[in-house]
Amino acid sequence: MRTYVIRRLLLMLPTLLGVAIIVFVLVRLIPGDPAEVMLGGFATEERAAELRKELGLDKPVLTQFVLWLGRAIRGDLGTSIINRRPVMTQLAARFPATLELTLISTLISVSVGIALGIASAVRHRTAFDLVTTVTSVFGMSVPIFWLALMLLYLFGVKGHLLPISGRVGLDVSLQPVTGLLILDSVLQRDWYALGDVLRHIVLPAVCLAVIPLAIISRITKASMLEVLRQDYMTAARAKGLPRRKLLWKHALRNALLPVLTVIGIRFGSQLAGAVLVEVVFAWPGVGRLVFESVQFRDYPLLQGCIVFIAVIFVFVNFLTDMLYAAVDPRIRYD
Repeated sequence: MRTYVIRRLLLMLPTLLGVAIIVFVLVRLIPGDPAEVMLGGFATEERAAELRKELGLDKPVLTQFVLWLGRAIRGDLGTSIINRRPVMTQLAARFPATLELTLISTLISVSVGIALGIASAVRHRTAFDLVTTVTSVFGMSVPIFWLALMLLYLFGVKGHLLPISGRVGLDVSLQPVTGLLILDSVLQRDWYALGDVLRHIVLPAVCLAVIPLAIISRITKASMLEVLRQDYMTAARAKGLPRRKLLWKHALRNALLPVLTVIGIRFGSQLAGAVLVEVVFAWPGVGRLVFESVQFRDYPLLQGCIVFIAVIFVFVNFLTDMLYAAVDPRIRYD
């Protein structure tokens, strides 16, 4: 097990190096000059050249990459071109918002998706199964930005049922401790703030949960149907085991491996794919920071955000592999 863990950790290095190279090159293909963006209407050629030299943008691309990579290995992702703040400082300030949104959306997608998948497998080829299948296909196909706008319009603008932007209302004075406002509200026993935070997170969390919920539901159903047809399940039914125990203890645990894989991949994807949701709902997370960095041609900030997301994605996949052995005792990493 220890050898496998060390090998997997070492294999992360070339993966992350490849990501860093691709990101560094692609970022510089974005149209526009950061110096001219910063100077705005005052961008004379002489002043722009001075600013490029100050920012190190006049050096060859390979030199820029080597210097940036050397700092990144030491935990320094550079300084934002626009606001002159360290990239790591901005990521540390924004990441709790994205993490909280992703955790809540994952909780929704996993709980509802697994429940619907099990129910569809048990009621296979019934009206319920047909409705669930059609709904799942729609959920996987719907564009997330369109869904976000529809939810915002129906429940926020038209219905006035839920807030349409931000993490917390202006009338709430909550002292941030962990950066996760739900947890901070509970720790401080501020129940009014907790209710307000939950109301703000409902729409973006539901929007972000729709696609993974549909995928998890389909995978759970397929995996459960395969398990329920096995001989050992027939023998368990013949022995008279209670239906609840048969489904939850025997069938679900054996069907959980492919579901766990999807959950791990989707969690990492949700962290990376929250850009549109965060922009639509004005959610102050890493996704919105990515959008702002593209908008202002902020090379160091954009590179830092994408590499940061890539590290998390790779680490989540690593943890998913480690969970396999906990779920299925037959799996051993020797």
